[in-house]
Amino acid sequence: MMKLRALAAVAIAALAAAPGLTAVVPAQAAATHTLIQGSGSSWAANAVNQWVADVHQQGMQVVYSPSGDATGRQDFANKTSDMSVTSLGYQGRDPLTGVPDTSQGRPYAYLPIAAGGTAFPYQLRYAGQQVRNLRLSGSTLVGIFTGTITNWNDKAITADNNGHALPSLPITPVVQSEGSGSTAQLTKYFDSQYKQQWVAFSGRDTFTEYYPNIGKGKGANFIGANGSDQAMNYVSSRQANGSIGYVEYSYALSQNYPVAKLLNKSGYYTLPTQYNVAVALEKAQINMDKSSPNYLLQDLTHVYTDPDVRTYPLSSYVYMIEPTGKYPSPESKITTAKRQTIADFAYYSICQGQKEIGPIGYSPLPVNLVQAGFGQINKLKAADSSVDLTNRNVKTCNNPTFIKGHPNTNYLAKIAPKPPACDKRGNDPCADGVTPTGTDNPQPSSGHKHHTTTPGTNPSSPATSGSGSGSGSGTGAGAGTGPSGTGGAGVGTQVDANGQPLATTGTGSAADAPVTVPAGLAGYRAGHLTKILAPLCVVLLILALVLPPVIAHRMSARRGGPQ
Repeated sequence: MMKLRALAAVAIAALAAAPGLTAVVPAQAAATHTLIQGSGSSWAANAVNQWVADVHQQGMQVVYSPSGDATGRQDFANKTSDMSVTSLGYQGRDPLTGVPDTSQGRPYAYLPIAAGGTAFPYQLRYAGQQVRNLRLSGSTLVGIFTGTITNWNDKAITADNNGHALPSLPITPVVQSEGSGSTAQLTKYFDSQYKQQWVAFSGRDTFTEYYPNIGKGKGANFIGANGSDQAMNYVSSRQANGSIGYVEYSYALSQNYPVAKLLNKSGYYTLPTQYNVAVALEKAQINMDKSSPNYLLQDLTHVYTDPDVRTYPLSSYVYMIEPTGKYPSPESKITTAKRQTIADFAYYSICQGQKEIGPIGYSPLPVNLVQAGFGQINKLKAADSSVDLTNRNVKTCNNPTFIKGHPNTNYLAKIAPKPPACDKRGNDPCADGVTPTGTDNPQPSSGHKHHTTTPGTNPSSPATSGSGSGSGSGTGAGAGTGPSGTGGAGVGTQVDANGQPLATTGTGSAADAPVTVPAGLAGYRAGHLTKILAPLCVVLLILALVLPPVIAHRMSARRGGPQ
């Protein structure tokens, strides 16, 4: 029996060490979970559903419906959901339509959970080819989405592409017809930066979640699509040549579909990569007044005008709305188990879950918002002292935007590569596949050294000591450093037109050389298959070790042999 106990101990230890079986909450927490339901932003749905799949492996059940921001907030107000996801807070009334928008007295808090860029997927095919290197300025974009630019051969589009005219083809703008956070972010940008054009079209000097004038007047040729998924599916459909829509970057990335590069204030056309979004959102003004009902909500005015050459102008945050009222009044349905599930799901989302969303088209949260997020999660415990929040802090938070010893630096923004010269206004558009090399990356502050990194490499493992070099094919050239000064490996990373990594061909070896992140959702799915198969192999190995002695012991006992 002592041998059996020893084998059992080995089995438990192996299970604990198995990849994919790691607890998503600190080991001290032994809380009870139960099903929670949420609804809201389709812009954020790919990130949220990524986390839902992750925590399901750990026994947490979360159901999320991407019904649109406005519907999500209404569901929360009506107590038909346990939490909601939205890119903007309760407005009282929609500024343009007057649709009521309050929590109806239900206590809540906003918790930042992800960042990303609103992208503009388009379909332009002629002479048997698909255009994949389109560039657009904000003034051209507002012309398209207010119906004053109606053909792809318009002189404004030609100017954006340095005199390269597209063929005569009608433009079909695809707008989101529900109460959409994507629409709110786009119309805030228009109202802030191109007020005259926007007001002439919408009739009001304000933003809205409900796109105006669909099918009317200058919007007569607009197509209304319910949510990001439908908008993306329409743009990429066979009959939609000439169309352009707006969705979170992940939707286009998952289909390897082109999105327009958007002109920033420094005169560069950029993509909404996790790096460019991280740079842009350093200029976001966050409401830090803890007494305000809008605590932690964003003002993006300075994001639109950021002079950094790397910035993507239409970058923004998205928030979870969590219930902070006490049980059973006013929260008759939010039991301790539900509140614990919300807390653990939120903790996973802003910590370990952040490293999952960069490769699929979002941008991880910076440390200041993660730390503020811990305070919002603590409100769940303030409402119910039975909620276990043991070790929910920065030290246990595996988020790729901050690294050990430099908790106040957004690492992704520091290593964000500069755009290539062909992305500068006045130069011919980059050929498909030409992207930043990362060779001009700035160094983190305080003298910290790090790997030279191209988009798509893992920033979570900075160099420690020693030096080495390597090279890769394509546009990437990597430099690695090895421990103890023994020399390191280089990893060259080639990236596609969307700023995502392709195959690497660099050579060398070092324990902490950069690791290439899988490209797009294909790599993400392959990675998750590995996560599933690896623990399964461990379990089978454990069974092979444990079952034979157990069976032999029982057979011996039946024969009356020694115990």
